[in-house]
Amino acid sequence: MSWFADAYTFLAKGGPVMVPLMLCSIVSMAVMAEKLLKLREARDGASGLAEEICAFLKRGEPQRATAACEARRGPAPAILLTGLEHRKEDATAAERAMTETAAREIPGLHTRLSILDTIVTIAPLLGLLGTVTGMIRSFHVISTREGMSAPTAITGGVAEALIATATGLAIAIFTLVGYNYLNELVARVISSIEESTAHLLRIMAELREEKDEVTALRA
Repeated sequence: MSWFADAYTFLAKGGPVMVPLMLCSIVSMAVMAEKLLKLREARDGASGLAEEICAFLKRGEPQRATAACEARRGPAPAILLTGLEHRKEDATAAERAMTETAAREIPGLHTRLSILDTIVTIAPLLGLLGTVTGMIRSFHVISTREGMSAPTAITGGVAEALIATATGLAIAIFTLVGYNYLNELVARVISSIEESTAHLLRIMAELREEKDEVTALRA
């Protein structure tokens, strides 16, 4: 635990601004961990689901297709389940219903990403604030009569400035990498949902055409 004590002692030299910077780092890591789990769950929920339920529909087992959607979590199962519920309607109505569900489900993929964006912006500014306060402290020491005879007090202000700046930049860089990765993951999940939706609509249209042809032949 000595390394923890050393790290704490080092960071404490950054001054009061280190408190909000540490809060930013904790919030950043918590949000990234939570979003990573949610997005992986959404990705797993979409993976192979359209093919599975379309296979059930082709075999005339819509109940099993519905059960497959209900067994998974995330936007994709909810959207595809809406399509199954409207499979007996025309293609336009089914697509409209799925679009409405997507409009409710997909924005949830972006939830709390704005927090990371804010931290990317505010962390360097807090570091800059620490720089300013540290330099003010140093100049204040120099301006006093005892200042020149206390070099450690002067260097303490400089250290505060540099530590705060470095910490702010480190937090911003770490958060930016996570933010960009999560945005890319969101884009992949949305693309997968769109492909699954198009696949289900195409299969339902084909089954509807086959049914109409059989009905026409029997007439």
